[in-house]
Amino acid sequence: MRKKLVICALALFCFVQLKAGDQTPIRIVTNETELTLSVAPDGRLYQSYFGKRLLNESDLVHLSGSDKNAPDRRWEVYPGSGAEDYFDPALAITHNDGNMTTILSYVSSEVKKTDGGNVTETVIYLKDKVYPVDVTLHYITYAKENVIKAWSEIKHHEKKPVNIWRYASNMLYFENAAYYLTEFSGDWAEEVRASVQELQFGKKIIDTKLGSRAAMLASPFFEVGLDGIPCEHEGNVLMGTLGWTGNFQFTFEVDNNGHLRIISGINPYASDYELKPDELFVTPEFIFTLSDAGIGKASRNIHDWAREYQLKDGKGDRFTLLNNWEATYFSFDEKKLEELMKEAKKLGVDLFLLDDGWFANKYPRANDHTGLGDWEVTKDKLPNGIPHLVKSAKEAGVKFGIWIEPEMVNPKSELFEKHPEWVIRLPNRETYYFRNQLVLDLSNPKVQDYVFGVVDKIMTENPELAYFKWDCNSPITNIYSPYLKEKQNQLYIDHVRGIYNVFERVKNKYPTIPMMLCSGGGARCDYEALKYFTEFWCSDNTDPVERLYIQWGFSQFFPTKSMSAHVTSWNKTTSIKFRTDVAMMCKLGFDIILKEMNEKELAYCQSAVANYNRLKKVILDGDFYRLVSPYESNHTAVMHVAKDQSKAVLYAYDINPRYGERLLPVKLQGLDASKNYQVKEINLMPGDASRLKSNGKTYSGDYLMKIGLNVFTTTQTSSRILEITQQ
Repeated sequence: MRKKLVICALALFCFVQLKAGDQTPIRIVTNETELTLSVAPDGRLYQSYFGKRLLNESDLVHLSGSDKNAPDRRWEVYPGSGAEDYFDPALAITHNDGNMTTILSYVSSEVKKTDGGNVTETVIYLKDKVYPVDVTLHYITYAKENVIKAWSEIKHHEKKPVNIWRYASNMLYFENAAYYLTEFSGDWAEEVRASVQELQFGKKIIDTKLGSRAAMLASPFFEVGLDGIPCEHEGNVLMGTLGWTGNFQFTFEVDNNGHLRIISGINPYASDYELKPDELFVTPEFIFTLSDAGIGKASRNIHDWAREYQLKDGKGDRFTLLNNWEATYFSFDEKKLEELMKEAKKLGVDLFLLDDGWFANKYPRANDHTGLGDWEVTKDKLPNGIPHLVKSAKEAGVKFGIWIEPEMVNPKSELFEKHPEWVIRLPNRETYYFRNQLVLDLSNPKVQDYVFGVVDKIMTENPELAYFKWDCNSPITNIYSPYLKEKQNQLYIDHVRGIYNVFERVKNKYPTIPMMLCSGGGARCDYEALKYFTEFWCSDNTDPVERLYIQWGFSQFFPTKSMSAHVTSWNKTTSIKFRTDVAMMCKLGFDIILKEMNEKELAYCQSAVANYNRLKKVILDGDFYRLVSPYESNHTAVMHVAKDQSKAVLYAYDINPRYGERLLPVKLQGLDASKNYQVKEINLMPGDASRLKSNGKTYSGDYLMKIGLNVFTTTQTSSRILEITQQ
């Protein structure tokens, strides 16, 4: 028995260590990609290759740091400041003697394998020979998913604290003829608008300085087309994203020789960090994938990785829900909510979600000017409290969820009156309010306890509560922490660390509670936060036409099961079918007044929910293909394909077609070319028959992928959903 345990342990954890004298290149590989690092004779660590995985191990000798014929690229993996590199460093330290130079040399490395060999962690130890500074580089590869995750750890042993003013998570280098960057920017209600530009000599920086609600203007992810503009179905492309729920920065620098370096990490703006002796500074995780078949393949790499390893309950189910916001806004009582719970059951969804407006008594939450911070039920509205609502939902046959925004405070609140020192605000200037509120100082452990206590109190009193919508509507303004005092330059970093401490405590005590990550829309959308949240709210803009663009953008990096999409009354000129069909491609919810629907519309929504639940496994866990871009057409189409290729769901949307325009068939992807599939249109309005000539017919997967289906029309804002079943 003991022998078997030893064998199993060895299978799960394989350990190899290389010392500084070993000149064998360090291979960081997935099934498809290879990042090769080499130690030069001077002891420095360089990137010698990044691209498709090398087939012949014997070729590695040509990349060895000891090979005199190896390319002299001098691309240092983690360069320090003040030496012979004239570009932005990965690490910059002001030492105790005022010297700002750091030069790191290779010490050793080790390799660990887990998850049946699919996951490999390479740990590389670097050291400055002059100053007692240690840097540890971590690379985790996911072989099947073709994803690499990288971060760094910084420590020193000087007598006094040092000032670190650059602390990158990772640096990558490329040698190509051209580089095309796709960035995703926007604002409230216009998130993830994609734009492409060629990177020329010099620097391009994508960053944010908002503190919280950090991704409101710039998204923490990017794509780089290597040699050409990034395309959906072809070409070499790097996709990268940073797991950090705060200020981030991506630097893209093309040097005088046409080489591109990409630096990813925390934005060092106003964030010089005083690192104490033996204190460990851990940078965020940079997650990236390299595809030789366009953006689509890279997206599916990241989707598979996220569901398997990163997203909270990534392989689990998701609730459909009805939210009360558009039905009531701040004006409701118990009777009104109980009626809506019955409507949720009638609709066929799993859960009723109570949104903003349920709390505060001295300053009741009647609008967004009051009450934030006072998480007690408003007695005039809800005299029997949350327990009664949980019970009423259960009696109606649905689960109950609730909205919170525990990181924020209104100046008109009891919390602000009792603890003004818990709030980020300037002591000697006029206060600026974003959305009539301020941000609590999460660098303060007492504030962390308070924010955790908001969740803990609700859950302790209501153990059957099934869902939280966690909002964050303001960036950090009036930048000053009463808690940090003379260390204001650590606020942006320590604040985010405080948020993670709260998230971790919630997860540890309530590991199974589903939670939506919301930030006035999609301004929190990073993979560190999504370790704690099952899904995120893409945008407050639920106009279905706009949502097609927003969902197209977010789907580049996130699986659709993590993207909440609700059917609402935004853009009532569109049909309830079109609005529902758009939300159906993601994690489905409703935020609409059911009583305003006619009988046919309600029957349609009930049928759509039933179809969604029946096809949920394909929609939430299948491979996602973007077929026709709304940026390049008056139409758009996407599809989900089951992992075993037995079932697929095709979504086709006519956005703003022109009169008499030529309509092209949509070529499907991801099917088994050798199998036959029956095509059936679903989500039809009651009494309507399908007008698709392909409806009910059977085609080979080969035909569907090479010739395709005619699914577009010249009718504005119309839609079709096709269920495609292997025969």
